Amino acid sequence: MKTIVALLFGFISITGFSQTTIKNVDAATFKKRIDEKKSILIDLRTDNEILKKGMIKGARQIDFFKKDAETQIGNLDKKNTYLVYCAGGGRSGDCAELMKKLGFKEVVNLEKGYDDWKNKGFETVNR
Repeated sequence: MKTIVALLFGFISITGFSQTTIKNVDAATFKKRIDEKKSILIDLRTDNEILKKGMIKGARQIDFFKKDAETQIGNLDKKNTYLVYCAGGGRSGDCAELMKKLGFKEVVNLEKGYDDWKNKGFETVNR
């Protein structure tokens, strides 16, 4: 009986620690996370949005509106930490919830999006 209880407790502990952490952060905190270079940066905007307004240096694009976006996201390594952003925070919030559903370790969402990032004067690059 002790063995079963110990195994059950171990299973609960392991699954409890595998929960996805979603953090909604402001632009300054997002920049600090980028500067740590421990996370993968993903831009969820369309090609047109990026061409018109630029992007955060080092970001990988996954257009969240494309049909294969969920597949692309699902193929990412779930053990990594991801920094996600879109124009205003809506898509990236939805993406963070999708990543939680898919079992990702940690997702950091730029709460007010790229527009706020740019308005605060943080660095951007053109594609």
